[in-house]
Amino acid sequence: MEKKRLLENGSQSNTDSDNSADSLTDVKLLCDLLEASGKRNVSIHHLMDHVNLNMFVIVGQNLKQQNFPVRSLLIPMDEETRSFLRRFLDEFPTALEEDRSLPITPLSCKITLEEMHGESLALGLSLLAERGAPAVLSALLCQAALSHLLQADLSLFYCPQKEEPKVSFFGRLLCCTCCLQKPEADQEEEEQTQVLLHSEAVQRFFLNKLIDVALAWHQNSFLPPLTVPQFRLCSVQFIKNRRTEMEDMHLALAEFNQLFGIRDGVDRAYYAVFDGHGGVHAANYCVTHLHVALSKQETLQSDAAAAFKAALRHTDYMFRGKAERESLIDGTTAVALLIHGQELTVAWLGDSQAVLVRNGQAEKLTEPHKPETEEERQRIEDIGGYITYSDCWRVKGILATSRAIGDFDLKPYVSGDADCLTMRLSGDEDYILLASDGFSDVVKPSMVPNLVLEALQQPDDSEGGEDSLLQQSEENIGFKVTDHLVRAALKAGSTDNITVMVVFLRPLDQLLCQTSQATEEDSTSQDAPQQ
Repeated sequence: MEKKRLLENGSQSNTDSDNSADSLTDVKLLCDLLEASGKRNVSIHHLMDHVNLNMFVIVGQNLKQQNFPVRSLLIPMDEETRSFLRRFLDEFPTALEEDRSLPITPLSCKITLEEMHGESLALGLSLLAERGAPAVLSALLCQAALSHLLQADLSLFYCPQKEEPKVSFFGRLLCCTCCLQKPEADQEEEEQTQVLLHSEAVQRFFLNKLIDVALAWHQNSFLPPLTVPQFRLCSVQFIKNRRTEMEDMHLALAEFNQLFGIRDGVDRAYYAVFDGHGGVHAANYCVTHLHVALSKQETLQSDAAAAFKAALRHTDYMFRGKAERESLIDGTTAVALLIHGQELTVAWLGDSQAVLVRNGQAEKLTEPHKPETEEERQRIEDIGGYITYSDCWRVKGILATSRAIGDFDLKPYVSGDADCLTMRLSGDEDYILLASDGFSDVVKPSMVPNLVLEALQQPDDSEGGEDSLLQQSEENIGFKVTDHLVRAALKAGSTDNITVMVVFLRPLDQLLCQTSQATEEDSTSQDAPQQ
C-alpha cells in the first residue's frame, strides 16, 4: 500500500515536470530498492547509483510525506542557489525551440557519440558560469542533464550516412607514418562506420534538459545529496604575448566528482594546461575531453597514473578522428594534475611543466620531452626518425617537442605516450605551478618561490598599512601572484603564449605568515652589524 501511494504521488509530480514516463520508472525503481533493502534508512549512495539526480528531488518529497527519514536524502536549498535558479529560469522560462538560436555556440558542427559527453558538459558549464552559477550547482545540473541526454533516443540527431573512401588522404598519411595505435578496447569499433550527430540539435536537447532540471529543483526547493569539494584557491593568468594567435588552453575543475557523479568518499580536483602549436584545435579538444576520458577509466580509483596515461592515449586517438574529418594537423602539449585524497598525480606530454613548492623550496615534477634529450633522441632514431638543429633541436626539422597530442603527420616520432608521477601529500606543500613553455623556457623552477614571495610582499594599491595584505581577498592575492609570474616571464624575454596556473595547497593566511616571517628575518639580517 505504501509503495502504491509513492507511485501515485510520483506520477502526479512528474506530470507537473512534463517527464512522466521516465520519471515513473525511476520512482518505481526507487520504491523497489527501498522495499528490497528491508529497512527504511537505506544507503543514499547505493540508491544514487541507480536513480538519476533529478528524481531524488521528486521522490524525496513523496518519501517525506510517507514519514521516511529523508534528512540525508535531500538538502534544503540555500539562498544563493535559489536566487541563481530564479534568475536562470527568468531568462529561460520555456524550452529552446528549433527556430530560436542557442544562447551559446556549440564547439563543433558534427560530433561522435563519445564526443557528445565532453562537448555537452563544456557547453553547459560555460553557459552557467557566464551567468554566475555556483560551481557545485553547475556541476550537478550538468551531470543531471547529461544523464537525461544519455537516456534519450540519439538516433534523432544522426547525420545522414554517406559513402566515404575507406582511407582518406589524411588517413593514408597517418598509415604511412604508422602514426597511432588504437587502444585495444576500441579495436572492434574500428571496423564499424563512425556515427556522427548534429551538434546543434544535440546541444539544444541537452540545454532543454538543463532547463527542466533547474525548474524541478527550483519548484521543490531541495537539492540532491552532494559533497562539497575541498576548497583550494586556484589562480590563472594567460596572455597571447607577441604571437598572432592564443593557442594555450586551461581548465580548473575542483568539482571533478560532482560533475561525473563519483561518490567513493575520495575528494578529487583536476587542473590542466595545454599549449597548442600549429593551431588551437588540439588544445581546445583536450580541454574539452581529457577530464571526461579520465573519469571513465576503470583504474581511476586504484591507479591514477595508469588512468591518466590511458586517458591521454585515448584522447589522442579521439582527436585523430576529428583531425581526419576536418583535415587538422595541429597538436598540443599537456600537463595535467589530479589531486585525489592525500595524493597528487601529474601527467605530461611535451614541454609544459609542473613545479611543486614545499616550505619555500621548488621541486620539478616534470621533465620536458625535448628531442635533444638522450632518451627521446634514441627513441626517435630507433623507429626510423631523426632530429635536426636550426634555431633549436626539432623532430624531422619541424617540431621542438618530442611528445604531444595530435601532430599526426609526425607520428610515431612525436609520441602520444605520457609520463606520470604520483606522490603523497605530507601537509607541508605550499602550492603547485602549471605553466606552458612561454613561461618555463625563460623562468627556472628555482626562481618561482622568490617571485611568489615578491608578489605576496607587494603592498596593496589601497591604503591599509602593514595589515593590508591580510585584509585583501584571496582572489586578489592569487591574481597578484600569477600576474607577477607572467610579468617576470615577459621581462625575461618570452615572446610565446604564456599561461600560468597556481594551485595553493595550504591556506593563504599560513603562506602570508610564512612570508611575514621571511620578511622579518631578512630585515633583521640586514640590520645586523657586519662582522
